[in-house]
Amino acid sequence: MKIINLGEKNSLLNRFIAELRDIVIQKDSMRFRRNLERIGEIFAYEISKTFTYSSKEVETPLGIANCRLSNDKIVLSTILRAGLPLHQGFLNYFDKAENSFIAAYRKYGKDNKFTIQLEYASTPSVEGKILIIVDPMLATGASLVLAYDRLIESGNPSHTHIVCPIASLYGIDYLSKNLPHKKVTFWTAAIDEELTNKSYIVPGLGDAGDLAYGDKI
Repeated sequence: MKIINLGEKNSLLNRFIAELRDIVIQKDSMRFRRNLERIGEIFAYEISKTFTYSSKEVETPLGIANCRLSNDKIVLSTILRAGLPLHQGFLNYFDKAENSFIAAYRKYGKDNKFTIQLEYASTPSVEGKILIIVDPMLATGASLVLAYDRLIESGNPSHTHIVCPIASLYGIDYLSKNLPHKKVTFWTAAIDEELTNKSYIVPGLGDAGDLAYGDKI
């Protein structure tokens, strides 16, 4: 699995990540969602550089222009509900993409131990397509591996891009061990070293779903 950390280079992306983390700015849920959306747009642009392109003729009012356009078919997938604003950012740029949605959550038992419950998946075939799975945070990595395994039941993608703007070292290691395929690229903008005994990323940013859409029961 190839790992790309866009946060290692100075860019506007780092400001959006900082605002996601900022405990004061987080109080504005609309801005939190918009920052996730803008981050999605930046990652979409960077990922688009990896696609295959060919020259196509486009008729203008004054003649013919040769344009370099992508040939790839794309499936955008997100894990509900936290991933929705990030997903929208990608969809703003990949507006012809097909879309899939996965419902997964942590089911806690005793001693803060939990299992990942994947209850629902709506997806088109990913056969021969570029699969992009987006989720704001990568903690343990368990839900993403389950999501990936579920999605490839519908076909074999030509390449998979996993995008988590904030990730833990533990989660990246888990993905590397469970998704050793050469056709998987992991994208992030910040890698945090600590994961608590409740599997919360530190410093992280808190619960992205709650910050975007309000507290849940």
